[in-house]
Amino acid sequence: MRKFITGNTAVAEAVRLCRPDVIAAYPITPQTPIYEKLSDWEDSGQMGGKMMRVESEHSAMAACLAASLTGVRTFTATSSQGLALMHEMLHFASGLRTGVIMAAVNRTLAAPWAFWSDQTDTLSQRDTGWMQVYCEDNQESADMIIQAFKIAEEVKLPMMVVLEANFISHFMEPVDIPSPEEVDAFLPPVSLPQRFDVDNPGYVCPTVTQKQYEGYRKHTSDGMAHALGVIERVDKEFEQAFGRGYGMVETVNTEDADLILVTTATITSTARLALKHLREEGLKIGLCKLRIFRPFPVEAVKAALGNVPKIAVLERNISQGREGIFCSELKSAMINNDNPPKIQGYIAGIGGTNVDPDVIKKVVHHALATTGFSDGPIWMGGDE
Repeated sequence: MRKFITGNTAVAEAVRLCRPDVIAAYPITPQTPIYEKLSDWEDSGQMGGKMMRVESEHSAMAACLAASLTGVRTFTATSSQGLALMHEMLHFASGLRTGVIMAAVNRTLAAPWAFWSDQTDTLSQRDTGWMQVYCEDNQESADMIIQAFKIAEEVKLPMMVVLEANFISHFMEPVDIPSPEEVDAFLPPVSLPQRFDVDNPGYVCPTVTQKQYEGYRKHTSDGMAHALGVIERVDKEFEQAFGRGYGMVETVNTEDADLILVTTATITSTARLALKHLREEGLKIGLCKLRIFRPFPVEAVKAALGNVPKIAVLERNISQGREGIFCSELKSAMINNDNPPKIQGYIAGIGGTNVDPDVIKKVVHHALATTGFSDGPIWMGGDE
């Protein structure tokens, strides 16, 4: 069924179709409409499962990971300061190999206080052991919720489906919502282990020796490596079932490119238009959309970028004291190439400022004209 809905509603619709057993969340702008929609459906009997109305995001994550350890399907949603408050429990959720799914709606972190789009809140959680996928629009946000449950419950690692504040969360677009029967055929019943079995008692999160701890971390790392293949396979299965697939990365006109622009999330949509205009002007510019951040798809990225001489990375985040986080990841992925490309990072859209086609064209023209790229990022704003 095709519906004209916000990104938040699209996520809520997808969550309901996945039949979670436990949802625990705490309201925070701009995620709140997801929580409200699911709460209304649970209260009116339009959705099964248990909605836990907790006192904080820290408690929400604790409730979700504990529920997941009993072998049931769990979901939460948060943004910004709420995600920061969850930080301690995120490590528990991955270290205990749960299958928790989170809709993370990117929002600025304080201080100062603001409510706009900024990817730094989720990217700052990159080392917690959670898989992360960054969505471009409302449709992809809904589709990735459905895929995420299947991925996370197979590899037994939690996953964030990341969508941007306002540009996705509150913008309305046509979204194809599949039927419950279609989702039931795609998503198998939850198969997580029951860790609180009174007939087979055991420890959950015991104190361990040094070597045992090292083994736990390697086990999680191996799980992340295994997840790459699962993510790719599940996306192909989703495309067969619903006619939409996204791939590990997406490329546009990269075969003959003199420069490839690398983007994520909603900036990609604007870049598609800007680069079409630049092609019409005779400039050979390609586009590479990064979707999967953790685990980082190094081989897919290398294949997508090929032997292009220059890469410009345009992103809506900053690792203070270094550069944009996707740019750092990209440099790390490409460094062992026989002839690595020159890579320049550009920062735009921090705090939800508009990244229009003119901004993207300025980035491209600067990157084409520059012979010596700088080690730090180039800001396309922030001087006001």
